[in-house]
Amino acid sequence: MANVRPGRRIRLARLGFGALGRTSSGRSPDLSYCPVAHCKQSDSTRNPRENQEDRRIPHDRSAPWVSMPRIELSVQASPADQASWAELARRCESTGFRALLVSDHPGTGPSPFVSLASAATATSTLRLGSYVVNAGVRDPLLLASEVAILDVVSNGRAELGIGAGHTLAEWAMTRRTQPPPAERVRGLITATTVVRELLAGCTVPAGTADGLADVRLSGPRPVQAPVPVLVGGGNPALLRRGGAHADAVGLSGLGRTLPDGHAHTVSWSAEQLDGHVALVHEGAAGAGVSIPDLEVLVQHVELTDDRESAARPLAQDTGLTGGDLLAVPYVLIGTITQIVEQVVDARERWGITCWVVRLDALEVAEQVVAALPS
Repeated sequence: MANVRPGRRIRLARLGFGALGRTSSGRSPDLSYCPVAHCKQSDSTRNPRENQEDRRIPHDRSAPWVSMPRIELSVQASPADQASWAELARRCESTGFRALLVSDHPGTGPSPFVSLASAATATSTLRLGSYVVNAGVRDPLLLASEVAILDVVSNGRAELGIGAGHTLAEWAMTRRTQPPPAERVRGLITATTVVRELLAGCTVPAGTADGLADVRLSGPRPVQAPVPVLVGGGNPALLRRGGAHADAVGLSGLGRTLPDGHAHTVSWSAEQLDGHVALVHEGAAGAGVSIPDLEVLVQHVELTDDRESAARPLAQDTGLTGGDLLAVPYVLIGTITQIVEQVVDARERWGITCWVVRLDALEVAEQVVAALPS
């Protein structure tokens, strides 16, 4: 679990979340969002998720489901050595996890794309994604090139998870001053747009992303068209943009970043989650597109026969009631049956279909995967 501070504050343990990544949600790039108006993709080159009928979710949450979307779990981890990393990738694939995801924290963690390329050699169907890259300290051309070559060596299994970058030290160590939140979100929007256009084969004009010349990714070219993109974070403008333009939106339940650049306030109430999901829906409705996949990064997993007692210390540390804590999807506490019921309830209330757990919750998550309704 993440280290919790009193007063509804929580510290991320090299989490890699402010950002994005995904299996295919089936939404081709929004051309109105493209800085290069002449660059269009054929309607036939769509994200593979579009063809999965069980993923369709109505804009009106009170409307009947077209069909019940499938629940999928992914694992976020980092390599310690080659042998155990390959074994973890094979284990995730054989168990039925959707994806293996790697965070991006320059200076304190591994390169997500090198790690995922290694995992690709041990697997054949497991999705592989960053979770998430800091858009503010990554050059869009270099980022697009890394995503593209990962897609090549994995034979079309790459996903890009991207965020605005909350960790102050990462900006400082890469010789950048961290901008205020609104400016970081604008930078994320620009970076995501440019990366998607480069991956789509577009030429991005000089100046669009502070380039001194036109930018084009002539090679390597990705296998997928398009490569799925997840946007992660909790800023209202980011959630609306994610609803309009991303294949998936990642929700972590983390609020404002505190001055140390690591600790956060938490947004762990059902009402706050209602508001976050509503912003995603608002963005999708405004753009006239289907709602992207909603993915939750689980902050705490605990297997127990006594949910209320187990939740009490964490509730006290975060300033929440036990009832509030057990109602939100960021915390999974209980028996396997209770956790499965909580996951299914979250799908029905909020449309959350994708869940990410960290390595320390792997054994519990494997039992959950086995117990999920088909």
